[in-house]
Amino acid sequence: MRIHSVTKNSIACAVIESDAVVITDAQSALDILMTANYEAGTKNLVINKELITEDFFILSRGLAGEVLQKYINYGGRIAIYGDYSHYTSKPLRDFIYESNKGKDVFFVATKDEAVDMLTK
Repeated sequence: MRIHSVTKNSIACAVIESDAVVITDAQSALDILMTANYEAGTKNLVINKELITEDFFILSRGLAGEVLQKYINYGGRIAIYGDYSHYTSKPLRDFIYESNKGKDVFFVATKDEAVDMLTK
């Protein structure tokens, strides 16, 4: 896993890159948040959805809620980018829609959009 910092509008974001899935459970998600805070000095995370276990996107498994609650509790914000068009779950689509209306969790198409959402 690699973390590099991107700053826009004087707000830093940690862009997470890897060749493998890095978020597999709530603890691995929290570890990434704390590593980003230590290495990049920010709790604003930008991550490709391909680096998150598919279980995250099956809301009935509870992983998304668990991970995102930890992030909120620790002051983290996350923007997950990628293609969501193949998901047919109405609850997931509603969850994405509602998340994007908030200020802490975003689901967008591109890395640039992810950075934009966290640096407004």
